[in-house]
Amino acid sequence: MEKFCKHSMKFDLISKDRHSKARTGKILTDHGAIETPVFMPVGTAGTVKAVHQRELMDDIHAQIILGNTYHLYLRPGLEIMKQAGGIHKFNGWNKPVLTDSGGYQVYSLAAKRKLTEEGVVFQSHIDGSKHLFSPESVIDIQRTIGADIIMAFDECTPFPCEYDYAKKSLAITHQWLDRCCLHFDETEGRYGFSQSLFPIVQGSVYKDLRIQSAEYIAAKGREGNAIGGLSVGEPAETMYEITELVCDILPMDKPRYLMGVGTPANILECIALGVDMFDCVMPTRNARNGMLFTKNGIINIKNEKWKNDFSPIDEEGNVFADTQYTKAYLRHLVISEEILASMISTLHNLGFYMWLMDQARKHINEGDFAAWKKIMMERVSNRS
Repeated sequence: MEKFCKHSMKFDLISKDRHSKARTGKILTDHGAIETPVFMPVGTAGTVKAVHQRELMDDIHAQIILGNTYHLYLRPGLEIMKQAGGIHKFNGWNKPVLTDSGGYQVYSLAAKRKLTEEGVVFQSHIDGSKHLFSPESVIDIQRTIGADIIMAFDECTPFPCEYDYAKKSLAITHQWLDRCCLHFDETEGRYGFSQSLFPIVQGSVYKDLRIQSAEYIAAKGREGNAIGGLSVGEPAETMYEITELVCDILPMDKPRYLMGVGTPANILECIALGVDMFDCVMPTRNARNGMLFTKNGIINIKNEKWKNDFSPIDEEGNVFADTQYTKAYLRHLVISEEILASMISTLHNLGFYMWLMDQARKHINEGDFAAWKKIMMERVSNRS
């Protein structure tokens, strides 16, 4: 039987960059440590698409993965999760897991939905069946899934969003947060290890709402905090402006998680603003469509120019363990719609993201992050 130290999550701040707000740290959970800044591969339905768990662990050295409450609740369902003993035993991943609240999927995927102060009634995108997500039920669902870090139930407003709607939405999100915190504190995890609840800052692109929300979330004193509702279509400069504003309010001694961001350039900019945790479907989804991230920019491997290019996928050397594949071979697999194309491309992109985070931590610790970032921003933004 597995043994856990059963402590609450801890965050140790290790170093700060001298010329930006970037910092390194270490999050301690009952399923292991997480060095920050960190990128978390998205495993929506309990799996990171096209990648084995052993490859996530051994080849690209992922420290933590995500699961999605909405998807796991609908399929395989909570009874299977209980019988399995939680997500870690169900999918064989023995490192930390974070689950989002399912709120974003309710608003983006459900065919019909009705939002009230009580919660959201929605129809499954799978079979049309009706369900209710409330702050209390979302906590219970995430208790049953068994992630190490779970998210408070919120409404992710779209962009553009009228001020009045954003204000009303924020009031509901804060009411739901109060109920999430109360129910979380009145319940316990099912599987013998501790869980931590992260509130989510909302407020669309309105600075006064973001300040209000960040102050409200900070006052809750939870073990970490998240920033939601960005990277939903707003200009990148607006995202950076809001992120910096919020990070300056959220406590220094707690990890800050920017949800759903983003490109390598987005991530580097937001590390410099004080963000510690990131997730995004971009490296995996784009991989399946033939778009590769490399140390010298973004490659569309479907382009004719790669047809007879027998150099490595990344000209400076591939960033995951298996280095035998060339651009020409991968292009052939993609054009032929071979399953192996998605596997190789996904490993490559996730490997690149992990390499980028490792380098960011290294340069923050060494004190030259700002100079390194300036060089990398130009390189990773190239397209070919």
